[in-house]
Amino acid sequence: MALIYTIPQNHVVLVQRFGKHSRVQRDGLRFILPIIENIKYVQEWGDVANKSGYLIELSEQQTDTPPRQCQSLDNVTIDANASIYWRITDPVKAVYDIDILPKSISDLALNALRANIGKIKLDQILSERQSLNERIAAQLAETASKWGIAFSRVEIQEINYSSETAEAMMQEMTAERKKRALIAEAEGEASATVTIATAEANATLVRAQAQADALILIAEAESFYISKLKENTSSEVASQIIMSQKYIDGMKAISSNPSDKVFLPNSFQGMFELSTDKK
Repeated sequence: MALIYTIPQNHVVLVQRFGKHSRVQRDGLRFILPIIENIKYVQEWGDVANKSGYLIELSEQQTDTPPRQCQSLDNVTIDANASIYWRITDPVKAVYDIDILPKSISDLALNALRANIGKIKLDQILSERQSLNERIAAQLAETASKWGIAFSRVEIQEINYSSETAEAMMQEMTAERKKRALIAEAEGEASATVTIATAEANATLVRAQAQADALILIAEAESFYISKLKENTSSEVASQIIMSQKYIDGMKAISSNPSDKVFLPNSFQGMFELSTDKK
């Protein structure tokens, strides 16, 4: 490599002196001292955050992890992978404090993915993926500062499971839908029963109130009738007239059915002699 070179924007070069880290060179025209200085190469990174083997990128990187077999809390085996978005904040730590940074990031993310999946059930994994992403990102952040990097986000890409698991989930969903339908039907019947009972109770109350009002009117009418009788006759005669009227009304009620036999009491005729006896 030439002793004088240009570093592109958003890239850095690590310079070593006698095999020990000396300084970080940033974008612009740069040089190294011959013999006593050399540039640190990171060919083992491949093309991740690295250009030409020595230019370390500071821009955000994306690392796609390979699928990893995980076990959920309800003992379902799934295959999952993720995309990790990160960038280098301290190139010295990223190069010297961790062996092969891109590989370590992938392994760290997969371990965090497996650990967090093992804490929840499969249906939660499928329905709460965003929350799972955030928990994994928070766990990775604890290690990020030690490696001189920063994680911006983690996204789970694929979650695969066996056909047996898919069939079991379908059966569970069917059973859950039937359960909800039965509950809704039961709630509807209960609501209808309550409505009918309320209506019947209200009707009974209305009828009772009507009967009570009718009895009050009858009582008031009888009271008025008795007072008028007393004005024209004595109290004793008025009472006998009222009793005779009650007697006659009762006989009408019990003789209203032609099939019933009616027996007249011996004293029935005497009740009509009141007017002649008093004359």
